[in-house]
Amino acid sequence: MDSSWNSSAAGLGSVDPQLQHLTQVETQKQRFQPLVHQVTELSWEKCVDKPEPALDSRAEACFVNCVDRFIDTSQFTLNQLEQTQKSKPIFSESLSD
Repeated sequence: MDSSWNSSAAGLGSVDPQLQHLTQVETQKQRFQPLVHQVTELSWEKCVDKPEPALDSRAEACFVNCVDRFIDTSQFTLNQLEQTQKSKPIFSESLSD
């Protein structure tokens, strides 16, 4: 066996940071996918009066606006979450007090 496996196994519950990061990324993708579907559905209802072979300029501009607002809102939310995380004490530090 390789030594990194032994040291990880000896850590009693320690998880490979790369595997943990990959798991977090995949979880975020799973959470994000329903949002994309919801935005697509809402945008379609708002921007398309009737299905056509091609989008007219009004519908295209409406879709662009919906996507831009979604991106703005997502970015704002992420920034707020980052600020909240930065202002919280780290869990392990709070245990040592």
